[in-house]
Amino acid sequence: MADTTAHDVAPSRFKPSRVWLVFVGIIAVCLVAVPSQVPGILTDTAGALLHTAPFILFAVFAVAYLKATGAETLLAKAFEGNQTRMIIMAALLGGLSPFCSCEVIPFIAAMLALGTPLAAVMAFWLASPLMDPAMFAITASALGFDFAVGKTVAAVGLGLLGGFGTRLLIHTPAFSDPLREKPQIGGCCGVKKPFQGKPLWKFWQEDARRETFRQTALTNTLFLVKWLSLAYLLEALMVRFIPAELIAGALGGDGFGTILLASLVGGPAYLNGYAAVPLLAGLLEQGMAPGAAMAFVVAGGVSCIPAAIAVWALVKPRVFAGYLTFAFVGSLIAGTIWGAIV
Repeated sequence: MADTTAHDVAPSRFKPSRVWLVFVGIIAVCLVAVPSQVPGILTDTAGALLHTAPFILFAVFAVAYLKATGAETLLAKAFEGNQTRMIIMAALLGGLSPFCSCEVIPFIAAMLALGTPLAAVMAFWLASPLMDPAMFAITASALGFDFAVGKTVAAVGLGLLGGFGTRLLIHTPAFSDPLREKPQIGGCCGVKKPFQGKPLWKFWQEDARRETFRQTALTNTLFLVKWLSLAYLLEALMVRFIPAELIAGALGGDGFGTILLASLVGGPAYLNGYAAVPLLAGLLEQGMAPGAAMAFVVAGGVSCIPAAIAVWALVKPRVFAGYLTFAFVGSLIAGTIWGAIV
């Protein structure tokens, strides 16, 4: 799934989030540089955020419900049976489940230590950061239902590419003996021990699960509002001050070169999955090619720090390099196919 949940804990009342500080700083610069534009910039930002509000609420309650029920225990089913089934299930669950890669680090570490095929784990790791129910709602809101479906298919397809590619290459020096000697069990999400056993869909019957629901809903609300506010502000600035001809010249057109460029810049330019959505909407409005947009979100989603750190924490650098290579190749394929379809 994408990087939905607690990449940031609720900000302390004495220590404002750096994202809000950046937001206020940008407004302050605008007040000095272009004071007459500030009301319009704020109006555009607030309007976009209000438009997305229903999707934010859906995302918040969907993720909170699945976390409170302990649905992450269903991930174990992706790593049962023969290896082909494992890869397919891992790609599907990775692309559709609401749990980011670093949240399941302890689980993945244990499975690898017990001999779970690296191919299945790679399939999950590649698909997981790209899509989840919350990301689907936000993407559909800003970029359209078709793009959200396309990205979902790309997420699962990338997982399958990485999974079966790793299986094919598992006996090569790049993928043999993949684990670090002392894996770092940690990450960006403040990893907690998940509920054990089967999911309890009527989670409100237990105090601990009710508290999990409340905390998850609060954390995700703060996370989404914070990042989307900054992203919509940057989108408003982009649309107002960056010439459309500049974007169209660099990332427009139907050539493979624009898709290649978008894949290359996707990683370094990526903030997180949710902040990328409104920024991408602004780029498309300015003339970015659809295929380049798809390549950008696929490459950036997999290689962004929250997603990549989960892989880096457990495997050797050469396996991590393979992870990034699959992400790059997959983004080129996804961008090319989406560009042809659109």
